[in-house]
Amino acid sequence: MLASMAARVIHTAQALVDLVVDVPMLPRRGGNVMAQASERYAGGAVTILLAAARSGVQAVHAGGHGTGPNGELVRAVLYAEGIAVTAPQNWDLDTGVCVVLLEPTAERTFVTTQGAERVISVESLAASRPVDGDIVCVSGYSLVPPTVEPMLAWLEGLAAGVHIVLDPGAVFAELPGPLRDRMLAITDVWTSNAEEAEALTGQTSMGEAAKSVAGHLVPGAVAVVRDGAEGCAVWDGADVHVVAGFPQEPVDTNGAGDTHTGVLIAERAKGADWVTAARRANAAGAIKVTRRGPSTAPGAAEIDAFLAAQTHAAPTPATHTPVE
Repeated sequence: MLASMAARVIHTAQALVDLVVDVPMLPRRGGNVMAQASERYAGGAVTILLAAARSGVQAVHAGGHGTGPNGELVRAVLYAEGIAVTAPQNWDLDTGVCVVLLEPTAERTFVTTQGAERVISVESLAASRPVDGDIVCVSGYSLVPPTVEPMLAWLEGLAAGVHIVLDPGAVFAELPGPLRDRMLAITDVWTSNAEEAEALTGQTSMGEAAKSVAGHLVPGAVAVVRDGAEGCAVWDGADVHVVAGFPQEPVDTNGAGDTHTGVLIAERAKGADWVTAARRANAAGAIKVTRRGPSTAPGAAEIDAFLAAQTHAAPTPATHTPVE
């Protein structure tokens, strides 16, 4: 599964503009702090698409995009990386903004507006024209109104050879049970952080959580659960593999999880086994946290060099962990 050399990575989620504001601390309620710096980046789904494209696969943005400075920034970043934008432009709205409050610890807090990225239809999604072997990425944040019904209607009509990857996000745990079940029933690959997996399964161990998540998915599905510097656990349909991480001194964790997802799926699209794909994704996330901004995913050559530098001192890249 997910091993066609011609496979594309198609992302359906919200491409936003991240307004990253450096703050010494979060203000108290009703209070104020003075920011040290601010910067605008293309973020959201853009981060995953950039990570995938820089690992050498054809990437496509199938989500909504608007008219105005935000939409222009998103499209400019995507086009510069050779990423196709297939949905028609919304001429009535601009793309929304995510305000990211970045603290000195590299922790971030978000406030998100909604704009043209929330305007989709079955027809706009279908303009991406997925075919057998293509990988369609879905965010849990698309499973809320107004995007949930067109998103699910389109996903449920896809050909069996199109692989659906779910990045649930924190919002997934808040969705109604029947809606969660509807999405899980068509999911081929789950990739999330440990907290999101625990919210679904109650399991705190990466390995236990990965296997337990897979029990909610279609037969033969894969589950990947990451835990920052600890690395990630992969349930590949038969066994759990714990893939060691690469701890770094972070300067900005915004986009690290999305970078991991983009590289993970790109490597699978190119034919790598799950453990190899996960190790490269762990390396990409480690590099990302040392760089400012959500759109700073490394390329394949940078990942190669990073892994080569770790070889002499790296722990065993993966261990088989029996899970009852």
